[in-house]
Amino acid sequence: MNASVAVAPALPVHPPTGARPAVADEVSGTIARARWEAPAYAGVLLLTGILYLWNLAASGWANAFYSAAVQAGTQNWVAFFYGSSDAGNSITVDKPPASLWVMELSARVFGLSSWSILVPQALMGVATAAILLFTVRRRFGAAAALVTTGVFALTPVAALMFRFNNPDALLLLLLTAAVALTLRAIDRAQLRWLLLAGVAVGFGFLTKQLQAFLVLPVLAGVYVVFAGAPILKRIGHLLAALGAVIVSAGWWVAVVELVPASARPYIGGSQTNSFLELTFGYNGLGRLTGNETGSVGGGGGGAGGGMWGSTGLFRLFQDEIGGQISWLIPAALLLLTGALVLIGRAPRRDARRIAIVTFAAWLLVTLLAFSFMAGIFHAYYTVALAAPLAGLIGTAGTVVFRHRDRVWVRILLAVSAIVTAAWAWVLLERASSWLPWLKVVVLAVSAAAALLVLVPPRSRILTAATASALLTGALLAPAAYTLETVGAAHSGSIVTAGPSVQGTMGGGFRGGFPRVGRGFGGPGGGAAGAQGGPGGATSANGGTGTGPAGGTGTGPTGGTGTGAGPAGGAGGLLEASTVSAELKTLLSADASRYTWVAASVGSQTAAGYQLGTGYAVMPLGGFNGSDPSPTLAQFQQYVASGKIHYFIAGGGMMGGSSTGSRVATQIQQWVEAHFAAESVGGVTVYDLTAQN
Repeated sequence: MNASVAVAPALPVHPPTGARPAVADEVSGTIARARWEAPAYAGVLLLTGILYLWNLAASGWANAFYSAAVQAGTQNWVAFFYGSSDAGNSITVDKPPASLWVMELSARVFGLSSWSILVPQALMGVATAAILLFTVRRRFGAAAALVTTGVFALTPVAALMFRFNNPDALLLLLLTAAVALTLRAIDRAQLRWLLLAGVAVGFGFLTKQLQAFLVLPVLAGVYVVFAGAPILKRIGHLLAALGAVIVSAGWWVAVVELVPASARPYIGGSQTNSFLELTFGYNGLGRLTGNETGSVGGGGGGAGGGMWGSTGLFRLFQDEIGGQISWLIPAALLLLTGALVLIGRAPRRDARRIAIVTFAAWLLVTLLAFSFMAGIFHAYYTVALAAPLAGLIGTAGTVVFRHRDRVWVRILLAVSAIVTAAWAWVLLERASSWLPWLKVVVLAVSAAAALLVLVPPRSRILTAATASALLTGALLAPAAYTLETVGAAHSGSIVTAGPSVQGTMGGGFRGGFPRVGRGFGGPGGGAAGAQGGPGGATSANGGTGTGPAGGTGTGPTGGTGTGAGPAGGAGGLLEASTVSAELKTLLSADASRYTWVAASVGSQTAAGYQLGTGYAVMPLGGFNGSDPSPTLAQFQQYVASGKIHYFIAGGGMMGGSSTGSRVATQIQQWVEAHFAAESVGGVTVYDLTAQN
């Protein structure tokens, strides 16, 4: 006996001969579920989990900036609540702490390790895939759901970020849940689903601030247009949902803003110790305008570009960004056009049109925001497009494929196959030394698919062969990129999926920063030692760098470059330091007597020492070394009180950004003037308990 699931009224489908689409029962309002569906769903989600968990520990601490915060959260509940970089609670990371909470709870249960930090991220990927699967299944049937899930799982940037510890994984899970809940609210016109969607967006704000709100106009728009309730009731529901967003996001913000600054850690990324400033400045409007006080560089803005790449409609197709996400965007837009034409004058509440419009609007709003934001932009941000793109391919593609008895539809599908193959050729050519035969295979399979789809459908065998050829041609190249991503280690602050590509680092530093493995070292991977000391912290994937202090630092795999200040360039900013056995022994001695065993400029440098020793290390100046935390007077008081044992030279940007505080530079100059330097394990160290 077959099971069934509820479904909203759907677009009547006139399938070609041999096709077997899901059909809504006119009496019960359900879609019949075949016996093979449940095993198929379990199988595709299991394969997604295996893909995202495979070789996971190879990335080690991944982004040490966040891993150090997780470590701090397992040692101190205040650090847990605020998202502090260190257990001494000197400063927070430059994001709200929701994503850290998930990893910290895992690490508290299973112990701090690469696995306990990264497995929750992989499981978030499986959960996101499951939400997409069942959302699409409800309206389009099993085949569309499986296609959607497969496209999502094989998106290169999704495989990257659901195996990494940045906040983007949790953000995409929450936004996907918000979209699914809103669609359910539209189906039922029930407020509770919309309230839950608001809660999901609110916690998305506590994950990555204003980026979560990009989806709000989409959700509000589709609800007010398509929900079945009277218009005034719809508006009332939206206002209630907005209240849910405010409450679910605002409770933590209220605590942070109301607690005296002296009783909590400094808000990292801000210049005034204000979370609201961080929200609307560095992590908010500054990302759009490029005016980000304390950032390491200027915005893009225009064809000439800037530190974060040129802006414009085709930004996400350029350089290495294209290989992260853009493989199926041209096909998605073609299929969207065809699906909307086919749906035509269907009733306003047609469930399939609602889903397609929702996925399309979500995709386009996010794509446009990323294309024109002039502030900090990294290629991995495009993971936010993975779910709406997969949803649009699965839904619009299903509608179009089921109507291929029409000549123009067959032509559209053939054109989509060829356009997708041609774009894959362009993207693969950017990594021409990597699998050079792949683009030929993709073009051949897609050409065969285009020929098959032009044949009028007359049998189930032909239907299966055509669908298989179309999917294989479309997914072969991104799947290869994804498998290459899964097989490589990724670490540092800026990571990308797939092989190395030609050209500059799109969406990242421009002007010759070397591409190294799966992370990036700056043009001075090691931090310079102070006063001619032997070298600063070693960057995991950096190059070699020199700073005006005369020291050098080397990384095992990178190129060479010249640093921009006492920190020896951006290597110390982007990559965590490593700790020699000699330095670990020094820092660990009598560690329990101090709040911080050491202080160093920049969060990544401090994170490496902290993870290597297990003890709190104060990151002077926050991530960029340009936050006024602590002030020179505060640092001097900490030293006088015996709370900091050592100062380790090098790391971060030392206030080397064009804006922001120079306090970190002042602190190092004060240390150099009052304490004796010694070389320990290749770094310059000052004992702050032994003043000259």
